[in-house]
Amino acid sequence: MSTTDVTRRLASWIVGCRPDDIPAAVREEGVRTFFNWVGCAVGGARHETVDCALAGISPFAGKPQAGVLGRGERLDVPNAALINGISSHVLDYDDTHLKTIIHPAGPVASALLAAAEYQPMSGRDFLNALIVGVEVECRIGNSVYPEHYDRGWHITGTVGVFGAAAAVGHMLKLNEQQMSWALGIAATQASGLREMFGTMCKSLHPGVAARNGALAAFLAKAGFDSSLRAIEAPRGFAHVLSTKQDYNEILGGLGETWEAGLNSYKPFACGIVIHPTIDGCQQLREELGEAVNTIAAVRLRTHPLVLELTGKRAPKTGLETKFSVFHAAACALLRGDGSPTAFTDEAANAPELIALRDKVSATSDTSIHEASVVIEVEFADGRVIEKVIERAIGSHDKPLSNEHLARKFAHQSALVVGDEVTARLMALCWRLPELGDVGEIARASVPAGLRDAAE
Repeated sequence: MSTTDVTRRLASWIVGCRPDDIPAAVREEGVRTFFNWVGCAVGGARHETVDCALAGISPFAGKPQAGVLGRGERLDVPNAALINGISSHVLDYDDTHLKTIIHPAGPVASALLAAAEYQPMSGRDFLNALIVGVEVECRIGNSVYPEHYDRGWHITGTVGVFGAAAAVGHMLKLNEQQMSWALGIAATQASGLREMFGTMCKSLHPGVAARNGALAAFLAKAGFDSSLRAIEAPRGFAHVLSTKQDYNEILGGLGETWEAGLNSYKPFACGIVIHPTIDGCQQLREELGEAVNTIAAVRLRTHPLVLELTGKRAPKTGLETKFSVFHAAACALLRGDGSPTAFTDEAANAPELIALRDKVSATSDTSIHEASVVIEVEFADGRVIEKVIERAIGSHDKPLSNEHLARKFAHQSALVVGDEVTARLMALCWRLPELGDVGEIARASVPAGLRDAAE
């Protein structure tokens, strides 16, 4: 395959993709992707990370063009995209493209919904642009993963900017040259470091990707140019940020096979590699009953990636607990919890959880798949039992149903905006392809009292 026109050929496909080109099953997954994203964005809307971000940018924000989901504030389009990107990721409860560990919707949906409030569009067109954006970021991610990720880049931020640019550029009806420019403008803004995991900056990455991707599309629309080979050039994105460049992953089967149809959704609000441990420990809690209080030791055998990503031995904050397999095991065993309430500052410092967390050990085993775990529990009387999880709930083998997604949405959203707003919002999200103006969803996410105060 030619490696001299990857960016242009990808841009050509983005420009030409129409709703009827997308299979029904992929469109259905697109609705699920958006539904899950809205629930996560509203669920995270009152997190202190979002409060801090708003306090930092509000004095400099422009015209009130788009809303922050679940809140009364309205900001200019780029900053609304930024804040919604942060809130949708801050709970680490959002969607995951399991082949690359990209969280696709955060950058794409955040940028696109903010732009759609500024330039209204139908739900059908929105869904098409959303799927195009997700497809672009996941294919670019495939082309550089895992080497790109192993170098320390947070792939959701670095490739999410391409997805956001593609989605908003598609919405703006950019031509092929403009779309190539948009991808180039996105490429030169790609950022996000894995060093930031466990801090507020992790959720900043999809927010920045959303903001920068939207900006790339609007700049390209205005004639702002860039290299036309931003992805594949010797000093372009793929060569600078990765030792792997497989452009067949970008162009091969484009429009025929769909990465956007492979999205998955988290049942637990933390790093995806911890999910098998939580699933297994929750099952053990159900089986053991009061015997969980006599546990003397918990021994985990996991893939090396689990400890690399989530090996925080003594987390002090809620954000840090999301990257501690030791905390997650203890919380699942003692409280049966893997929802956002399991990963709070309170939980991080709860004496009973710390006591059990200190009894949890973990060893790396390359023979164990990264989506699996072996859990061995020893009791005070010397008895030992073992639980093996081959694939956790939420994986491709055990995907979340629409009903499960609805329960997840309702649980986190109701805590922020109440039951009535949540029910109305969920109904609108499921009807996305039928809506005449998708901005209705953003407006419906704000309780009347907050909306009136903002106005």
